[in-house]
Amino acid sequence: MDQPGKITKDSNGELIVPDHVIIPFIEGDGTGPDIWRATQDVIDGAVSTAYDGERKIFWHELFVGEKGFKKNGQWLSEEALNEIREHMVAIKGPLTTPVGEGIRSLNVTIRQKLDLFACIRPVRYIDPVPSPMKHPQKINMVIFRENTEDVYAGIEYASGSEEVKKVSAFLKDQMGANLPDNAGIGIKPISPQNTKRLVAKAIEYAIENDCPSVTLMHKGNIMKFTEGAFRNWGYEVAIEQFRDRVITEDELYDTHDGNLPEGKIVIKDRIADMLFQQVLLRPDEFHVIATPNLNGDYISDALAAQIGGLGMAPGANVSNDCAVFEATHGTAPKYAGLDKVNPSSLILSGAMMLDHLGWKVAAALVRSSLQTAVKSGKVTYDLARQIDGAKEVTCSAFGRAIVGHMK
Repeated sequence: MDQPGKITKDSNGELIVPDHVIIPFIEGDGTGPDIWRATQDVIDGAVSTAYDGERKIFWHELFVGEKGFKKNGQWLSEEALNEIREHMVAIKGPLTTPVGEGIRSLNVTIRQKLDLFACIRPVRYIDPVPSPMKHPQKINMVIFRENTEDVYAGIEYASGSEEVKKVSAFLKDQMGANLPDNAGIGIKPISPQNTKRLVAKAIEYAIENDCPSVTLMHKGNIMKFTEGAFRNWGYEVAIEQFRDRVITEDELYDTHDGNLPEGKIVIKDRIADMLFQQVLLRPDEFHVIATPNLNGDYISDALAAQIGGLGMAPGANVSNDCAVFEATHGTAPKYAGLDKVNPSSLILSGAMMLDHLGWKVAAALVRSSLQTAVKSGKVTYDLARQIDGAKEVTCSAFGRAIVGHMK
């Protein structure tokens, strides 16, 4: 048997993935171990079935979160970050972060330390998962959320602090700002370079996956020099880098009478509150959505609710150098160790990882087998209580059922 190896890149920046590849994983906190075990079984089963045993993943555990703190006193060690950099791809369960105090969000910290600038969240309906929508089958979108700036950059000053007094004094005295007394202050940076690399990655995805449109989501009518600039820079990079493949919405109607030419992608923009309405009323008009950080957080969770909740929503955080695939929901500590929760979010994130590796046959097998398992009616408690005639099974049994449908 070939020795397991690490992913590398060729001179064009394309991944070189050995047939026996080492992939780091972070088990996660709370229900993380339960959903990770089911996910590992499904991914291993898909790879083995798709490639008749010729390909294999060798899993390498990284100790992060509660497990890392117990083992070495660190919630997130530099060693773990370096392992992800070195191996270029990793997958993780949900991680605990105390609310309102203590350590900074581990998820945000991982994204910023590794410069994982694009959070990619595909949202697609899986029949017959209960949905509040009349036609959930029309929902098939991918969110590209900028990860590194906006209010998530963490530039904040607490009410009453010496720092906020200095910032307030500067804004009032030097800039003429009108601020309430004792206001906490947060700063919202949005830059041309970070906007353009995010929108470029969204357009590249649309080209590679034959998506008809990319929509820039923003609140530029109010925040003109941050979100309005995001919109403008998004159009700029589309024209600068992809002129031969994209047309603007104005060009679509002025030049092509509303008919998209073959091989072209239309780039358009929508104000955030308007887009929240339109993804409910006309979801089939949207395919790839590129957005600043906070808007992306809101819209991706709202869309997940339209297909049955975060338990069915996968996600990845990527840079030009590495990628981390993750469950999009929290740790649900009250269910920890009960072998109860739905592992679909992490399983579908694993399918995204397989696509990233170029192992697309295995990725398709994961998705189709999960769909078949859900349709069979033997599902975890969250789905069983909503699907008529369904039978509740454990997290691990649901994973085994998915593998069984691969045979």
